[in-house]
Amino acid sequence: METNNLNKDKSEITCDLAVIGAGMAGMASAMFASNRGISTVQVGITSGIIFASGLIDLMGVHPISDGKTWENPWEAINSLISDIPNHPFARINKDDIHRALEEFLAFMNDAGLPYFRHENRNAKMIMPAGTVKHTCCVPQTMWNGVLALEKKSSCLIIDIRGLRGFSARQITETLKASWPALRHARISFPNTEHLEEVYAEPVARSLSLPENRKALAQIVIPHLKNACMVGFPAILGINDSVEIYRDLQELIGVPVFEIPTMPPSITGLRIKEAFETQLSKKGVRLLLQKKVLQVHRNKDGFVLDIGGSDTEYTVKAKGIILASGRFLGRGLHADRKQIRESIFDLPVFQVGERKKWHSQNFLDPKGHLINMAGLEIDDTFRPLDSSGKPAFKTLFAAGSILAHQDWMRMKCGSGLAIASAFAAVNAFKTVP
Repeated sequence: METNNLNKDKSEITCDLAVIGAGMAGMASAMFASNRGISTVQVGITSGIIFASGLIDLMGVHPISDGKTWENPWEAINSLISDIPNHPFARINKDDIHRALEEFLAFMNDAGLPYFRHENRNAKMIMPAGTVKHTCCVPQTMWNGVLALEKKSSCLIIDIRGLRGFSARQITETLKASWPALRHARISFPNTEHLEEVYAEPVARSLSLPENRKALAQIVIPHLKNACMVGFPAILGINDSVEIYRDLQELIGVPVFEIPTMPPSITGLRIKEAFETQLSKKGVRLLLQKKVLQVHRNKDGFVLDIGGSDTEYTVKAKGIILASGRFLGRGLHADRKQIRESIFDLPVFQVGERKKWHSQNFLDPKGHLINMAGLEIDDTFRPLDSSGKPAFKTLFAAGSILAHQDWMRMKCGSGLAIASAFAAVNAFKTVP
């Protein structure tokens, strides 16, 4: 494989693989590619990933209409494949899903964001509205919350005045029937007593200073009483969250944990910054906050025009992984008649006419049929054209743009992104 080659005109880049998309599937694709020595350029807008909770869902709910939650995600995948044989998981060997997850977690550990999990069992995680979610892998900074919920330990949840998207009162009120030893307390974050509203990112970054951690601990300790654990909104740092988490435990004297907040979130920002830092170190050329304006075919693969409103870079790539997402990521676009794929104008699986896309009930437990829209693929994750054949030999797709899955309601978003990226990269590597 050839390495990135910048010509005399620095706007021209030659690589093996171009990854389109900067969400979880795009980031995972770039990571898997770099691990395999594939020279890679990644392009995309990173706004979507900051909505991530930090949790890695593999498979939590199936069937959606029944709202059935699963203790074992692998059993859930078996049931899903039996019922929806066109689901992307059906095209990936379960051993490969295991390998993809292990490789991803090793990367995150190296980036300073270690994850914990049960063996072959979903964890139950407290969410910001007091609901409980089944998820596969939990950041180390949140794991004590999983243990506290399992044991129903005496626990204090901290609310921060002026911080939106998190309510300790609501969490305790929602869970009090099953968890009577749960209490909450509202505090002012150090040096914000005069503010009506505080913002998560500056609060998180301020905890890089040891004196701010000490001040926060001193404010929390008087509220501790008999609590044997303390839960915080997920604002305990960005690039140094594990260090801050450990330091606060020592300062307060009991285990602490984080609870996800409503998006946009610090947990998503952590993942974004970790990926960007580590991928740059591994030689991935990042063209983030840029768009693919046009793609042309040539005898060796593809030529991509990349920029804002005008072309700033020309990228020549042997292959492409399309991980541009659905509507939020602008990988798909819906007009008055149909849903279209935004870059190659590939055919999109969709259910009939527009009036069938949505249920009359916005909160319909079955979800909306539009959530199953996306690209049809072959067994090597190549998108299909209107004749049902691969559109291009070296074009692959990964993540939420794939058809026949409702990742949000199935609670499989990150797992699907990681596993499909793994499959797409490995398929590209084997192309003659």
